Amino acid sequence: MSAVRAFVSYSWDDEEHKDWVAILATELRNDGVETVLDQWHTAPGDQLTEFMETQIRENSFVLVICTPNYRQRSDERMGGVGYEGNIMTAEVLNQGNHRKFIPILAQATWENAAPSWLRGKYYLDFSSPNKLKKNYPDLITTLRGERQSAPPVRGSLQTSSELQSIRSEQSPQGDPLKIVGIIVDEVTEPTMDGTQGSALYTVPFRLSKEPSSLWSEIFVKLWDFPPRFTTMHRPGIARVVGSKIILDGTTIEEIEKYHKETLTLCVKGANEEEAMAIERIRQDEERKRQRAAQHRVTVEKIASELDFD
Repeated sequence: MSAVRAFVSYSWDDEEHKDWVAILATELRNDGVETVLDQWHTAPGDQLTEFMETQIRENSFVLVICTPNYRQRSDERMGGVGYEGNIMTAEVLNQGNHRKFIPILAQATWENAAPSWLRGKYYLDFSSPNKLKKNYPDLITTLRGERQSAPPVRGSLQTSSELQSIRSEQSPQGDPLKIVGIIVDEVTEPTMDGTQGSALYTVPFRLSKEPSSLWSEIFVKLWDFPPRFTTMHRPGIARVVGSKIILDGTTIEEIEKYHKETLTLCVKGANEEEAMAIERIRQDEERKRQRAAQHRVTVEKIASELDFD
């Protein structure tokens, strides 16, 4: 069987960090992973943008080495990291193959090192020698496809109580949910202190009514992987609190130019998916009612015909 291939996306923070990445890539190659690294696989005269596009799209996995500098360059679309970020987010959004991109924390904390499109994702903490030693096996088993699987489920499945609770949480009947407008008084101010992301801030939107927990979950997932998007889309920044949608890490100008259409699409999609979920529950309940009624008819019929004399 051919070796699994993995491309390493990282920022050239300094020589020490470049060496750290090369050591990690060497260790992976020693463990049977065909690791592709620009330090080894590019030379003067190469077309770097073509190299990045090809490696991200053709490798089985992309290891995203996260540091504060990487986050800044990715979020602000700077240099090669920014270009790679555009390719990676586009592939995730188009293909839905988010497990292809494995975040690895190399320095600082996840909050300080994670690009906006990776926030909320399962990441591997390699930020110290002890953490690297502890979490490296998780990386290897993932790359080799050897992660432990769940045991099979025995017996029949019932409609989950979580889905059944949608009815009690369901948005009031009437017009579908929509965004009423921006809650101007709750828009925060950028710190503008020169740190990464300091030009971004929080923008809340008022919904026409409070959604169910299912609607909120669907909306956030759609925001992370919308049906249409721009290169300025920022996955991982959306949440729903009460009757508000909150984008935590954007600007009013970005919303005007890029995010307005995506917000509208995600609200519409959440309305449709919630309606389909509720209809599935209704159909399940109707089938159960019909089975119970048929069972009762059968029991009564046979019972009336039995003679014990």
